[in-house]
Formats: sequence, C-alpha cells, structure tokens
Amino acid sequence: MTAYTLKQIKTFHRVATLQSISKAASSLFVTQPAVTQQIQQLEEAFGLPLIEPFGRTIQLTESGKIFFALSERVIASLSEMESSMASLVNLQQGHIRLGIVSTTKYFVPMLIMEFKKDYPDITFDLKIANRETMIHSLRNNLVDLVIMGRPPNKIEYDAISFITNPLGIVSGEKYPIKSRPQYTLEDLKHEKFIAREEGSGTRLLMEKIFGDQGVKPEVFMSIDSNEMIKQLILANMGLTFISLRAVRRELEAGLLKLINVEGLPYVGHWYIMHRTEKKLSPSTEIFKHFIMEKAEDLVNQ
Repeated sequence: MTAYTLKQIKTFHRVATLQSISKAASSLFVTQPAVTQQIQQLEEAFGLPLIEPFGRTIQLTESGKIFFALSERVIASLSEMESSMASLVNLQQGHIRLGIVSTTKYFVPMLIMEFKKDYPDITFDLKIANRETMIHSLRNNLVDLVIMGRPPNKIEYDAISFITNPLGIVSGEKYPIKSRPQYTLEDLKHEKFIAREEGSGTRLLMEKIFGDQGVKPEVFMSIDSNEMIKQLILANMGLTFISLRAVRRELEAGLLKLINVEGLPYVGHWYIMHRTEKKLSPSTEIFKHFIMEKAEDLVNQ
C-alpha cells in the first residue's frame, strides 16, 4: 500500500456526499482535474476502485461504500480533536455536535439561544433526524450529544432526563368523531390515524401503548414530519398520537383538541445523552449541565 493523505480522504468524502466531482470541486474551490487526481491517488494507494461514473453523477463502488462509512468516522474524530483542543485554550469557545430528534425542534432552538447568551463564541453543528438515525450517529461518533426520548436500554449510553414529554391523541377542531366523555383505545381502533414514520420514537411508543391493550391502530398515512402531520390534523383528516409539546400552541388556540382517552396522556421524558465512554470536551460538558439545570424552567415558561 502506498502513502495516502488526509486531504485525499476529505476530498473523497466530499465527492461521495455530493455525488459529483464538479460540485465537490466547486465547494472545495479547486479544479475538477485536481479532485479527480486526489481520488485516483487514493484508489491507487488501496488498490481498489472507489467511485464510478453514473450518468452525470458518480456512484460509489462496494469498496467505496465501505470506505465512505469509515471516512465519516475519521473526519468526525478529527473534528472532535480540534474542538477539544480549542476548548482547552478557552472554555468560552468550542464546537458542539448536537443531534436532536425532530420533535424536539419545538424547544431546542430556544435552549441554544439562551445558552449562547452566556457563551456566544461556542458554535453548534446541529443534526436533526429520527430516533433510529440518532442512535446510529451516536454509535459511530458522528455527534457528541443527542436530545431524544426513549433512549436505548443499553449500558453503552449515559442518558439523563431533563423535562417531561407528555404524549396524547389529538384531532382537528371539526374532526367527525362520536362524542363521549372519555374514550378507550378500543373505541378508537377504527379511526384513521396519521402517524410518524417507522423507527421514530413516537411511532414505537404508539404501537406499544396500543399493543398493550390488544389494539392495532388503523394507520393510513405515515409521515416523517410533525409539521405536516399537524397540517393534516388541522384539516380534520384523522387522529394522531403526538408529543403535546409539539402542538402546544394549537391546543391553546383551540385549533386542535386533545382527545380524552383512558390512560393518556402518557408522560415520557426527554433525555440528553452520549456514549458512556465518550470524553466530552469542556464546551460540551458546559452545555450538558446547562440543559440539566435550566432547561425545565425555560421550556415550561
């Protein structure tokens, strides 16, 4: 194996991410031949083809797919090293790679804003995805911290709850449902549900709660966006099981209604978590403690 460089790895990662040599060249402010040369030298170093033409774009070979996954971990580790060293120079500075599940976007931006009032020079790389993707990102060291509900029941993660996460069944103001003072899940088994996508924490919890009562909800639409779900529920297209923090304003305004269901709302929690073996940088530790100490009061204002 001949020598290869970090620059070649970063160039390959950019090409693979953008699926284009020309776009990669433009983003790196170099010429296309220069990018092509970097990739060729990397392929020669390992003796394996990493990319191949695919119409006007490129696609990864099988060896390229493996190399791409490994290159993500290498780049993430370098980023962690750089931010940790920078934080040691000045605790008021640093960089935090924060992952959040999509439902938390209703309060996490406010928490970041409040944190930056005290630490304006600490920067964030924010990644938003569902529970399954966040766990993958943690496991592969692509993020430092994650804010999510229902953490994995494994000793490899350090998870601390900081606020409650009530979830219930919600309808539009004019959704046609037979009026009752209280419903059971059995009463709702023939109602049409709009649910989060498979793999999301909300969907997993919904299926468990219904399953524990021997009921299978009639899910006629799965969507990976709470915002789109809210719009469909506002249009009275069905019911949904959702975090009440995500629909707080609509409930207060009377645009949505909380269905009174026996045993609900379910009160879960939001957690801030990281890998147990993860050595957090000083700036990341500061943010973690900020969330643990101040988030509840800020979110419940």
